Amino acid sequence: MKSNPAGGDTIDFAEPAAVKALNRALLLHHYEVALWDIPAGYLCPAIPGRAECLHHLADVLAGDNEDVVPRGRKVKALEIGVGANCVFPIIGSAEYGWKFVGADIDPVSVKWVKELAMANPRLKNNVESRLQKNPAHFFKGVVRPKERFALTLCNPPFHESKEAAQEGTLRKLKNLEGMRPAEATLNFGGSDTELWCDGGEAGFLNGMIRESARLPEAAAWFSTMVSKRENLPGIEKTLKKVKALESRTIEISLGQKRSRIVAWTFQAREERRAYWR
Repeated sequence: MKSNPAGGDTIDFAEPAAVKALNRALLLHHYEVALWDIPAGYLCPAIPGRAECLHHLADVLAGDNEDVVPRGRKVKALEIGVGANCVFPIIGSAEYGWKFVGADIDPVSVKWVKELAMANPRLKNNVESRLQKNPAHFFKGVVRPKERFALTLCNPPFHESKEAAQEGTLRKLKNLEGMRPAEATLNFGGSDTELWCDGGEAGFLNGMIRESARLPEAAAWFSTMVSKRENLPGIEKTLKKVKALESRTIEISLGQKRSRIVAWTFQAREERRAYWR
């Protein structure tokens, strides 16, 4: 903890151990996950932002279900790029009882999610991790034959290189008191696969959309978070090109953080309802 300008106490967000401790407390208090950790150097996401995103996606499913969020293990969700933190599956299984598959190209993340699920009774039967062996694919090789998901979701890497990712971290931290550039580099959170990829966020998401069109029945709704607003026109253009039946852009505002979700589907409404019934 440290003092804020108003004289009160606040979390020292420049200190990775403090952020991890905050996340651990939030996950225990709100979602009854008693044992949670991440490997050194892996992404430690903001829990409220992830929860806000998931609740908006639950509302998308509710729109196909007489405005009632479908609950229980019949609702299967797939997270592309689950990372080691497993936050979306934790929140979704606790809040709605959904069953999750978390996929990742990083073997450490896949192993870590499996161990987190085994260590927490609430997650044990609701969270499965799968390794994506081909980094060029998103759904192929992860979605099994005839497997159907009510929802897919993703928080994509949004930098084009490791250097760009580090520069972004320094920009975030430059106004935090006592944080020198060298310290910021050392405290840089997130593995390479979590934070950057060739083509950045735009390239990643356009590839995901194109591949979803080749497996249109894999999900009632495909979705992703979009960090950069300037990527939306390109995403919308790709969705039209692959002939998505419907798409939505949902704005998210939480504190000073601005983000958005793009969701799309190739199924009619009546067909979508069958994915959890």
